[in-house]
Amino acid sequence: MVGGRQLQFDKETALEAAMLVFWKKGFLGASLSELTKVMGINKPSLYATFGNKEELFVSATEHYLTKYASPHVSYLNEQEQPLSDRVKAYLFSIVTMLCSPSTPNGCFISVASNELAGETLPEKATESIRYASNYAESYLMDFFSQEKVKGNLNSDVDVNELTMMVITLMHGLSAIARSGKSQQQLRSIIDMFVTKLLP
Repeated sequence: MVGGRQLQFDKETALEAAMLVFWKKGFLGASLSELTKVMGINKPSLYATFGNKEELFVSATEHYLTKYASPHVSYLNEQEQPLSDRVKAYLFSIVTMLCSPSTPNGCFISVASNELAGETLPEKATESIRYASNYAESYLMDFFSQEKVKGNLNSDVDVNELTMMVITLMHGLSAIARSGKSQQQLRSIIDMFVTKLLP
């Protein structure tokens, strides 16, 4: 065929489908046969378009960060709102995603991170998970540092400790969401947490 054989599937749709499998089952739990089935492609097409399973996972992680993780931070940047309201809105947005019926319960990053302590993962998959795990932590560290400079945090607040407390809460919310708790129950936890931490 002149110009080569054209792809018979939408790459973005296929990547989204693969990401949802990894989100639910992690890297180790997702089989190639299941991935190709939900993506609507065969193995040669997968290898030609995305590379091997490990490279597909890296692409799926990047897709998750861009489409699902990044949008939440917009709530932190609404400068006309008090800091506590912005942090609460940020966490509420995350909880809405964690409990969404259109995606697996919980957080893609938390599910993937659990595998770091278990079986040995391929190097690129490990690096991708660690990068994703550090994504929110790095952003929040910079965010709280700037808020402290602006006077929106008390001078005696340890930004590193505050960041790690929020990250710990986020991982906890993910685990609770995966257990089937409701969005309202998670919101109540956030209300109490933010009220105590950022009065």
